[in-house]
Amino acid sequence: MDYVLKYRLFPDSHQREQLDWVRDTVRQLYNHGLHRFNRTPESAGTVKQRVRQIRDEIPALKDWWTDLNNVYSTVLQQAVEQIATNIENLGKLRRAGYNVGSLNWKAPHEYRSFTYRQRGFELDEKSGPTGRGTLTLKKVNGENIDVSIRLHRPIPDETDVKHVTVKKDKTGAWYACLNVERDAPDKPDPREIDTDDTVGIDLGITSFIHDSDGRQISRLDVSAGRDRLEREQRTLSRKDHGSNNWEKQRQTVAELHKRMRNKKLDFKHKVAAFYTRKYDAVFVEDLDVKGLLEGDRNGRHTHEVGWRDFITILKHHGRKRGCHVVEVAPADTTKECNECGVKTNKPLWVREHSCPSCGFEADRDYNAALNVLERGLEKLGVVHSEGTPAETGTAVGTEGSAAVSASAVVETGSPCLKEVTGGD
Repeated sequence: MDYVLKYRLFPDSHQREQLDWVRDTVRQLYNHGLHRFNRTPESAGTVKQRVRQIRDEIPALKDWWTDLNNVYSTVLQQAVEQIATNIENLGKLRRAGYNVGSLNWKAPHEYRSFTYRQRGFELDEKSGPTGRGTLTLKKVNGENIDVSIRLHRPIPDETDVKHVTVKKDKTGAWYACLNVERDAPDKPDPREIDTDDTVGIDLGITSFIHDSDGRQISRLDVSAGRDRLEREQRTLSRKDHGSNNWEKQRQTVAELHKRMRNKKLDFKHKVAAFYTRKYDAVFVEDLDVKGLLEGDRNGRHTHEVGWRDFITILKHHGRKRGCHVVEVAPADTTKECNECGVKTNKPLWVREHSCPSCGFEADRDYNAALNVLERGLEKLGVVHSEGTPAETGTAVGTEGSAAVSASAVVETGSPCLKEVTGGD
């Protein structure tokens, strides 16, 4: 299992200049590789084959492009091979129905990272004060530099750091993203999972989460940060574009965006970690967030909640902790009564479920979470019993015969017990 650990770097002023020099040199090599790729005929091979041919030209480039001799070889190779990855990602978007064009050259402010693969870096976790270490990067403008790194969380034992990506974000801060490989824990057999160790999650409107155990988690309040961001954005719009004051204000706006994003991600990671630690299986709605954003409702608040981001994070924590995370069809989870299965249309402002057929009353989101749980148990194949009494059906076509010609037994806990108990 591969995942990324992100740590803050603290380079001094000289090291910042060296890192920026490497970043810009790698950017120019990427643009050169894209230029060569666009002029290579498709008959020369597949996308990866053509990119490899361009990558193999790097040693010859060093004869006249002497700056490349001061950058580590795997960093240069990764920059060219990234072209194939980007083209593949564009193809995925195109197949998904998005209207995408072709790759463009990268401007200086658009290219923000470079990657060491397998070697060219060393991490000393014990040097420096508590919580700090040293990341050694080789051939940064021709010299090896030791950059201070803040290890806010320890690197898990028995892990192998495969790659290190050095990145500069829009605020000017530098980060090291460590690609770590470790064995993923085994997930429990669905046939052996106890239903008490499962939970259904409804991603709500008034609350962020309402689960089948009756637990409610409120939305994260970022209204104060959003108000300040709007003020700072208005201030930025009044600055002369490209001036020193504009650049300072741009960094202020970027820092506010980053702070709000970090706050949201921290909240979602903590919620996902809680559920994947507590349960063996977590069931969640497979929401069409894109469709919701394109609707006529409040798209900004829908986008701000970030349901799809949360589902992605939940799956990541599920893989990390050996927990099943299963997406189920969201259709009619709020309309369908969990007790009898009757569907009742309810406007959004109605927050209580009251079934006209069986009389079952519950919070609207709680009823939806129970339906998500049942759909998830069925989809995952968890053997469960709800403790409902068994029903029997007999007697069709006896007409004086002593024998019963047909008999049906509905097992305890069967979903077939959900039948309309009243009405048509």
